[in-house]
Order: sequence, then C-alpha cells, then structure tokens
Amino acid sequence: MEFFHFRKPIPFMRHRLIFNLISLVFFLLAIFFIATRGFHFSIEFTGGTVVEVTYPEAAPLDQVRGAVSDLGYTDFQVQNFGTSRDVLIRLPASADQNAAEQSQQVLSELQKAQPQVELRRVEFVGPQIGKELAYDGLLALLFVAVGIVIYLAVRFEWKFALAGMIANLHDVVIILGFFAFFQWEFSLAVLAGVLAVLGYSVNESVIIMDRIRENFRKHRKMSVAETIDLSVTQTMSRTVITHGSTQMMVLSILIFGGPTLHYFALALTIGIWFGIYSSIFVAAGLALALGAKREDMLRPVKKDDEVPGEELA
Repeated sequence: MEFFHFRKPIPFMRHRLIFNLISLVFFLLAIFFIATRGFHFSIEFTGGTVVEVTYPEAAPLDQVRGAVSDLGYTDFQVQNFGTSRDVLIRLPASADQNAAEQSQQVLSELQKAQPQVELRRVEFVGPQIGKELAYDGLLALLFVAVGIVIYLAVRFEWKFALAGMIANLHDVVIILGFFAFFQWEFSLAVLAGVLAVLGYSVNESVIIMDRIRENFRKHRKMSVAETIDLSVTQTMSRTVITHGSTQMMVLSILIFGGPTLHYFALALTIGIWFGIYSSIFVAAGLALALGAKREDMLRPVKKDDEVPGEELA
C-alpha cells in the first residue's frame, strides 16, 4: 500500500553534505551537553526509599502525587503496583530522615484524605544498587550495539554496515543529548525506550539497504548515487506509514500514559523522528561517502544488461 507515488527519484544524495553537517552539529551538541550537564538520574539509579501502600478501592494516583509533593519532594515516582488498589512510591534518600520515618510521614499524609490506606512494605535501596543498575543498563546498551554491528556486518558489505551503525548510534546519542540538556529524568523506562529506538532505527536502515541492493541488480546502468536516490524514494511511502502509525501510538502514551510513562514516550518520539532522518539522509549518504559501489553488494557481471523495470516500484 502506498499513500503517494513519485514518478522521478528525489535527489537526496545531491544534498548529502548539508544533511550530514546538520547531523554532525546535533551529534556534537549532544556529546557536549552529556559531558557538561550530565544526566538527571531517577532514584532507581541514585537510591532511595520504596514505599508500598494499598487502598480499599482503586487508588487515586493524582491525589497521591499531590500529597507526596506537598511534603516537599520533587524527585519521586508514583505508580500502580500489581492491582489498581496497590501503589508503589519511590522517594529520594533524605539526610534528615531514615526510610522508616519517610514512610510514616507519607502514610500520615495519605491517611488525611483516605484513613483506610494501609502500609504494606518499606524498603531502602542504597546507592550501590543504583550503580549496579546503571552498570547493567550500559552493559545492555553495549551488547545491543555490538549485536547490531555483527548483524549488519554479516548481512551487508562493511561500508554499508558501518554507515548504518553510525546512523543508529547517532539517534541514541541525540536522545541522550536531549535528556542531558533539558535535565529530564533518566529512568530504567527511558533506557528501555533508548534500546527500542536502536532496534527500530536499524530496521529502517536495513530496509533501505536491501532496496539499494535490489536496485543495484535491477538497474545496472544507474550510478551509485542515482540508485540510492531511487531506493530511498521508493521506501518513502512505507516510511510515512510505519513511522506515522508508530508515532500515533507513542503520542497516545505521551498524552494519556501519565507521569510514569511520560519520559519513556518522549524518548521514543525523539528517536522516531531522528530515526527517519538518519535512515534516509545519514546512513545512505555515509555509505556513498565511504565509497560504496555496486560491486560491494553484487558480483560483477560480464554483460551489462539492463533488467526490465526501470520505473519506480
């Protein structure tokens, strides 16, 4: 299914230098903000107190958040846990109070509005646990990146594989740059969003590279740049359909998912839009800059015959 059909290829590669310079600027700015501002880690990474309470009926999460906020907390998390009656509250560590005192203070505040609220569990998560989570998260990101490199190297010639990997890491670094610049809370959910974007972006790059390889075989008289332009143009309709439908789903999470999923959806939104940009303008342009040619993907043929099917698919 196609929403639109182009009669002629769009000359993307003619402007690849401009597109790559734009990407380079965003990439360098992201690294600068990551290095100078760092991340605003959630208490999952920094440690704190976990309080579990239960309500006789469905818990009013907005009311709970308001009560915790009234106690002076700004960096906290409130979410359902198990059932709609159970609430999990994560509080940052306090220098003036221990975990028991924090939990009793929160419970007293909640019972002002609902006396039937019961305290189920109190647990203190030390900074060491947070460091382990951060280490495991970075390790997971590294394994995913290495796995994608291996996959691209096996499926494509090294120039296309390297270009695709750079384009995908470009998306991840820019997402992290946004979180560093705006000091948005970086949690395990956000890390999951970053990993999802990495897999999502590589899928788009692989589809475009597969189309390039197919057109190398079908249109042997075209130059490399013309073949890439044709391939990217042919996948434009698919890109709009898949990314548009995904963005609608993510947008619903962003609007209706509440504070717990807000930054997760935000990371996905940034990743989707920059993933479109990098797959179309960065990966193919880098492959061409690295000297990609038809012989990299196809065995040379003795007779330069044109395969029927010159029109856009």
